[in-house]
Amino acid sequence: MAKESDGFVRAIARGFSVVEALGRPPGRHTLSEVAEAADISRAAARRILATLVSLNYCEPEGRYFRLRPRALGLGLSYLTALPFWGCAQRVMEDLRNEVGESCALAVLDGAEIVYVLRQPARRILAANLGIGSRLPAHLVSLGRVLLAGLSAQERDAYLANVELKPLTPRTITQPRAMKRELEKVARQGYAWIDGELDPSICGIATPVRDKDGKVVAAVSVNTISGTLDEAGAKSRLLLPLKRAAQEIRAQSAAVL
Repeated sequence: MAKESDGFVRAIARGFSVVEALGRPPGRHTLSEVAEAADISRAAARRILATLVSLNYCEPEGRYFRLRPRALGLGLSYLTALPFWGCAQRVMEDLRNEVGESCALAVLDGAEIVYVLRQPARRILAANLGIGSRLPAHLVSLGRVLLAGLSAQERDAYLANVELKPLTPRTITQPRAMKRELEKVARQGYAWIDGELDPSICGIATPVRDKDGKVVAAVSVNTISGTLDEAGAKSRLLLPLKRAAQEIRAQSAAVL
């Protein structure tokens, strides 16, 4: 953890680390477990937990501590600050109903995507992804679109630092191949991935832009691998995806 300075308040950093520690499964933790997870002393953890209890962000339960509902507001503050999040909920529901497949909206956070909305379809069994879930950006269509929206210098910096771990035999693991793929995605305006994260899932995604044309999010449709190839996905899903992305852009621009 960085040292205390005019640009860094260590107590705040420790407080957030304790909140993150409390949010890990199984959802309740002892003082010692919190201190270890947050990488701070037991004394510091005790003071921070007492403060969080007094502020109603967590509560004691015997020798354990657990978060209270007020902590949910910390995450919701980010979502409600997104200009497109409120209007995107109805758009994503309409998209899911139109195509009959799982749909998602995500943003980029470093080398990962973070889901900010997800509308699952019943026939996709792996429905354990929700708001706040993270995945490596290079493995999913949402991430490819978001990475393609970066500048060339930003993409090069990403590729210089990321570890392209193979999760299936189809996963792209070579930085040069990934660079070519991202350049292709930037040119064609969509990303298609089949079986790189999970051999049973494929997906297509397109960018969501702000009023200035900057890529701020991505929207995707995912289905069972083998039901569609890239040509079929383009024919059936790309136009509804682009309409949804444009509607989110138009509605968010209207509220700014």
